[in-house]
Amino acid sequence: MRLYSTTFAIVMALAFAAALPAAVTDSDFGKLADGSPVRLYTITNKGGSAVQMMTYGGTVVSIKMPDRAGRIADVALGFDNLAGYLGNNPLFGALVGRYANRIKGATFTLDGVQYKLTPNERGSTMHGGKRGFDKVMWTAAKIDDQTVEFTYLSKDGEEGYPGNLTVHTRYSLSDANEFKVDYSAKTDKNTVVNLTNHSYFNLAGEGNGDVLNQELTIYADQYTPVDALSIPTGKLVDVAGTPFDFRTPHKIGERIAADDQQIRFGNGYDHNFVLSGKDGLHPAATVYDPGSGRVMEVSTTEPGVQLYTANGMDGSVAGKGGKKYPKHGAVCLETEHFPNSPNQPEFPSTELKVGQTYHSMTVYRFSTRAEAATKP
Repeated sequence: MRLYSTTFAIVMALAFAAALPAAVTDSDFGKLADGSPVRLYTITNKGGSAVQMMTYGGTVVSIKMPDRAGRIADVALGFDNLAGYLGNNPLFGALVGRYANRIKGATFTLDGVQYKLTPNERGSTMHGGKRGFDKVMWTAAKIDDQTVEFTYLSKDGEEGYPGNLTVHTRYSLSDANEFKVDYSAKTDKNTVVNLTNHSYFNLAGEGNGDVLNQELTIYADQYTPVDALSIPTGKLVDVAGTPFDFRTPHKIGERIAADDQQIRFGNGYDHNFVLSGKDGLHPAATVYDPGSGRVMEVSTTEPGVQLYTANGMDGSVAGKGGKKYPKHGAVCLETEHFPNSPNQPEFPSTELKVGQTYHSMTVYRFSTRAEAATKP
């Protein structure tokens, strides 16, 4: 029996990196067609791990984390330059709003008033509309050596939503490799809000094949099944005995092609899970890549998480370094309220009233596991 140990390599790598102070830097990342400059902010911790976000779309551009041998790689899909994000971009790393996920028929009623939104997916509104928060310019400011705050004013009527909504999103990276996204918002008119981050994760390193062999745990006893348009039916269904039971670790690809109507509707997984934790920060999901040893633990204050397995990617998108991203080349874990909540009164409410403060937090904690013992 052989046990492969990388403890010495990791200790040496961390010892070398420990001399590096945590820091926030910013640099030029190009210009939009109207000449607006886009800035790229980098947070680097004492261990040498780093995350990058840009002011266009509040987008997470890269997340660089060590494997079990201490080798750092980017685990977030995306592009090397701004042009990529302005082209054929499936929301890599986007800050999604004003309402993440789908609103059926691009309409909802609030306080007796019907609001008509911009439809952009089969008659419904998806991820905020045609010009959601992922396609606007955010203002950024360094808060400290581990935190950057992005701010945006979404004006009354933008994409059909009521109220002037001021949004603050704080990105921070701890020395323990915890990447925290902290959202807050206030409105001057009752509205609905549902914010999330749409990073595509591949713990083997972006562009390194698919994620079907990576192991996933989701801390949910129920999920919200959908119709043929991917709109929740309104029911909460137990995951037990279904391909949606990730209460114990399963390979992402183990049941992704199951003979199941819900799997067929999504062409894989594209479903909201009802998280078991109710109050405060609670576990949402864990992903483990046996090859690299990387682990990502996701915790959130949100009641749900949308599992999306990059079903729409087909190798036509060239990402960082020109790498072609294949189908199932990543996994998205979008912490959020349930899709179509404004039209489903039995779902947790997404209404934000005047005088209230919207607050949501998600933490992505990265670590590693030693390689398992193997027989000769």
